[in-house]
Amino acid sequence: MKIRTAVVLGSALILALACRPNQSLEGQARDAKIATQVKSKLASQVSASTITSVSVNVTNGVVTLAGPVHSAEESSRIESVARGVEGVSDVKNALQVLATETTITPSNVPPPAPKAPPPTPRG
Repeated sequence: MKIRTAVVLGSALILALACRPNQSLEGQARDAKIATQVKSKLASQVSASTITSVSVNVTNGVVTLAGPVHSAEESSRIESVARGVEGVSDVKNALQVLATETTITPSNVPPPAPKAPPPTPRG
């Protein structure tokens, strides 16, 4: 049982290291810390909803932001907050601004199309 556990844990460690073969464990820990700090600042300075809607990935100090936002202003704010975190060397902004909702009022609703007359029976 101990050997089986050791093999499973060893395999998990190898897989984890294989995901970022060009980065040391220290570098991975530093990037994880930066990602946590970015998420924390986004939640407190922008909106708590950014925790679930905005993806923050960090590799070698480069932060990549992705996910939907409501406006270009919100996207800029999020990028600015990320740039302000210690250890961030660059920010790649891949945030997608959602289309604004169009409100339909009676003045801009087109009139309904005229209905075609019913077919006449042939007989």
